Amino acid sequence: MSATSSLRIIFAGTPDFAACHLRSLLASGHQVVAVYTQPDRPAGRGRQLSPSPVKQLATEHQLPVYQPESLKTEQAKAELATINADLMVVVAYGLLLPKAVLDTPRLGCINVHASLLPRWRGAAPIQRAIEAGDSETGVTIMQMDEGLDTGDMLLKASCPIAADDTAGSLHDRLAELGMPALKQTLDQLAAGTATPQAQDNKHSNYARKISKPELLIDWSEPALAIERKVRAFNPFPITYTMLGKDRIKIWKAHTQAGCSADPGTICQADKQGIVIGCGKNSLCVTQLQLPGGKALDVAAVMNSKAELFSVGTCLGENKA
Repeated sequence: MSATSSLRIIFAGTPDFAACHLRSLLASGHQVVAVYTQPDRPAGRGRQLSPSPVKQLATEHQLPVYQPESLKTEQAKAELATINADLMVVVAYGLLLPKAVLDTPRLGCINVHASLLPRWRGAAPIQRAIEAGDSETGVTIMQMDEGLDTGDMLLKASCPIAADDTAGSLHDRLAELGMPALKQTLDQLAAGTATPQAQDNKHSNYARKISKPELLIDWSEPALAIERKVRAFNPFPITYTMLGKDRIKIWKAHTQAGCSADPGTICQADKQGIVIGCGKNSLCVTQLQLPGGKALDVAAVMNSKAELFSVGTCLGENKA
C-alpha cells in the first residue's frame, strides 16, 4: 500500500474482540497513530488494577494510549483533535462518542459491530442472537452517527450459527470474520470507493445488556429456550439454578424428550447427564459447576456428588 493511500487511524476498543481487530489493523498497511481504551479496572481475586487486552497489545507495539473516563469533556475532545487522524476505528470500546468526536477525524468514525445490522443493535448482539435462535449472524462495518448502532452500513459479512455454538465459539468466529472485513472497508475508504447503505429501521431490534436476574434458570420455560440461554451466556456470565441454598452453574446442556417430571424436578441422573423437567420437554445437563469448584462433566460430578442429584430432587428452590 502506498503512503498516499495509507490512513492515519485512531483505534478505540477494550476487550479481546477489539484486540483481535487492532492486531489485524497493525498488519494492514494503514498507520495506527493512537489507541483509546477504557481505564484500567480491578480484576482477579486480588482486585488489582489491570489493563485491557487492547492496552496490553498497544503497549507491546509502543503505541500512544489514551484512557479518558469520558470523551465528553473539552479536554478529551481537544486532545483527540491534536492527533490529526483520517479515521477513528471503534470496536467494543464501551464509551459514548459525542458528535464533536464523531466529526473530528477527516473520514469520521467507523464501528465493527458483531451482528447483521439493523438486527441486534446494542450491547450484547452475540448472546441475543443465540438466545433468540437465529440461524445466521455476522459482522457489520458501519459509519458511526449519534444513534445506537444506527449509522450507514459500509460492509457486511455473514456466517451461520451452529446448533452447538456458544457465545464464546461464535465470538471467535465473528472476530475472524471481522478482521478481513475491516481491512476491506479501510481500503475502500482510502480509495474513495466505499458505498454507504442506510439501515432499514423497520427491521431493527435491541440487544440489551445481560442482567443478573436473567441468569437464574426458570424451569417453567420450554427446554429449548433454556438450552439456548445456557449457550448464549457461556463462557460468561453463565446461567445457574438453585439447589437448596447452593448456586449450581450450568455450562452445557441439550434438550431431551420423554421426561414427564414437573418443571425443575430431576427425572433421571447418571454419568451421561442429569435430566430435568421443563415447561415443555426436558433439559439434559452434561456439564455443571458446584459452589467453590470448577466446571466438571456430569460423569465426574456423579462419581463424588451423586446424592445431590437423585431422582425427584427439585431444583430452582431456595429452601433456606
